[in-house]
Amino acid sequence: MNKDMPAPPPGFVPPPPPPPYFEQPQQQQPHIVVVERPVLQFGRVSQRLQCPHCHADISTRVESEANTKTHLIALLLCILGLWCCAPCPYCMDSTLVQRHYCPSCGSFLGEADN
Repeated sequence: MNKDMPAPPPGFVPPPPPPPYFEQPQQQQPHIVVVERPVLQFGRVSQRLQCPHCHADISTRVESEANTKTHLIALLLCILGLWCCAPCPYCMDSTLVQRHYCPSCGSFLGEADN
């Protein structure tokens, strides 16, 4: 025993030594739950399904809208000098995109794959 250090008081219990540096205390890992939704494939006509937003059993409301392809075809017709035919792509279903909406809550559900 060292002469410079006083003796510990009676009943003193020294603390346990620290764990070695290379040992990590065991921690409980959190559980991760992954929920997959089925991918909805939309066509050009209305579909019956359950709305993922309001959970109502619905037939989708389909709206045809112009997209970039529609505008590019109209522009190309104008460049070719067929400016009188430029409105035609806005009247053809093949150049418009069909977007599906829920009639109950109005949420956008998807669009038809062309």
